[in-house]
Amino acid sequence: MSILKIAKLGHPVLLEQATAVKNIHQPFVKQIIDDMAQTMLDAKGIGLAAPQVHLSKQIIVFRTFEENESIENDETTTVKVTALINPKIKNITEETNNEWEGCLSIPGMLGLVKRFNKIEYEGLDVKGNVIKKQAEGLQARIIQHEYDHLMGILYISRLADNKAFGYAEEIEEYWKKKYEEK
Repeated sequence: MSILKIAKLGHPVLLEQATAVKNIHQPFVKQIIDDMAQTMLDAKGIGLAAPQVHLSKQIIVFRTFEENESIENDETTTVKVTALINPKIKNITEETNNEWEGCLSIPGMLGLVKRFNKIEYEGLDVKGNVIKKQAEGLQARIIQHEYDHLMGILYISRLADNKAFGYAEEIEEYWKKKYEEK
């Protein structure tokens, strides 16, 4: 497995709509998924899309959380990673929420982003099996964020408040307190 270079804000690959993977049984597909998972974990991320590693293909990987599990890992926690090829998502509720998001392609920054609370997602796993599930809360947010990357959309275009974007340490100190009080 290899750690891949992550494309940063400003690179055109992040603004392109990714193309579908036509033959998922090509050896490079499994290799890129393994490399993406390793890259995501190395960067302490919770999701990664192929365009973020300079590959304009419809592949995402994301951490899978149990409802009571924390994002913070300790040495005893087993990390579960799901890969989806050619994913599709749809909201199954009109209910939304605003939460702070970061992105490996926009390091050190956070933004308050509006997302659907509950979604249904579908795609193929590395063996070509169909995965079709529902997700809510943090899991739904992660999948929507990564899916957006496949569409050439960055979270900064989905800000709930255009002023609610900045460096993580400033957001932590000034903005999060303000929004938690509401």
